[in-house]
Amino acid sequence: MESETSGTYERVKARLKMRLVDALDRLPEGNRRAMNRDELAATLRQLIASSPEELRQLNGAGAGEADRLVHEVIEEMLGFGPLDRFLNDPTITEIMINGPGEMFVERDGRLERVESIFRDAAHLMAVIERLLGSVGLAVNESEPLCDASLPNGSRVNVIIPPLVLNGPVVTIRTKSRTWTMDDYIKAGALSPDAAAFLRACVRAKVNLVVSGGTSTGKTTLVSIFSNDIPPEERIITIENVAEMELRGRDHWIRLVAKSPNLEGRGEIPLRTLVKNALRMRPDRLILGEARGGEALDVVQAMHSGHDGVMTVLHANTPSAALERLETLMLMSGLDLPPQACRVQIASAVDLVVHLGRYADGSRRIAAIAQVLGTSQEGFALEELFLFEPQGFTPEGRLRGSCRYTGAKPKFLSKFHLANVEIPSWVTT
Repeated sequence: MESETSGTYERVKARLKMRLVDALDRLPEGNRRAMNRDELAATLRQLIASSPEELRQLNGAGAGEADRLVHEVIEEMLGFGPLDRFLNDPTITEIMINGPGEMFVERDGRLERVESIFRDAAHLMAVIERLLGSVGLAVNESEPLCDASLPNGSRVNVIIPPLVLNGPVVTIRTKSRTWTMDDYIKAGALSPDAAAFLRACVRAKVNLVVSGGTSTGKTTLVSIFSNDIPPEERIITIENVAEMELRGRDHWIRLVAKSPNLEGRGEIPLRTLVKNALRMRPDRLILGEARGGEALDVVQAMHSGHDGVMTVLHANTPSAALERLETLMLMSGLDLPPQACRVQIASAVDLVVHLGRYADGSRRIAAIAQVLGTSQEGFALEELFLFEPQGFTPEGRLRGSCRYTGAKPKFLSKFHLANVEIPSWVTT
């Protein structure tokens, strides 16, 4: 009986949507564009008042039911329905919908369960269609997976049956506020000395690898680094899904990979974009995340005079990041010996900035390590800065600092060539 009532409600709501669209189509275009949310709600209430027979189809219909219909129709037509209040909450960084009956959010670095906002799988699929439709995408039985970047900058992943048994599952990484290096310092993510050093490294065109686990803030940190790239430089970013926000950049080219169509054709992979970007006269090349053979082209770009290259890698330590980069180079399809890849990486990459996520939910720079060369065990790295935990506060927040180890960077010649001042404490 409950599912029958839900089905009737959805049919009534669908008819009201169609009537509202028809009513709006009869208005002059200028009037239609100028209507705000309150005016749309008033128009919809007039339609409901003139169609009482539709409300009578719902058991117990009355003023409350009409208010609910108005709210849901407006929300679904103007935004992303019940998801809007979560997408607009600045304290939420991740939204996880495990089917229509279960929902979690990440707030201030910690997961919490919230009351599900979806009546059933059909309601959830309607919201999914709205989410993906805003960027011209869709999911169905033949294409049950989708990765997308929403107009507001949030990243969404959708997977539906038969690949998942919970019902439609949606994971949304919301667009975080615009962070600066000063914000990172205030949040305890790194020390002022480490921040000054990294800013100087960016200006000096040091080749950087930013590594860390999932949702540790790697892309956000790269966006922060971009603030110290001189404004006259030409930046080309290459991503699988558009995530980076380099605010205030006038000379920024964004390249995004293309997935294959239903026939498996038309794919434009990251590697093709990297090769093309090198022909576009970049001053700075930023690879959102190395995932395959494009790692070889990025490393070779560092060897061929393209300084200041940045790339993101998923890894749990700085050394694991370089090992992953080596593995990705071996996936290029060329018959390369592992030792040759290792030597190329060691001579191309100057610095690995590694981010960690800790028990209190905080994200911090765990280590800044320079690449010294290779060894029989793999890569030889030396930590320049290292986060040292100092216990927890009574409120459960982790204390600690990212301290300078006293090691001397081996790439100081880049500072001299770029006319970038070396912090005095680095050389003492």
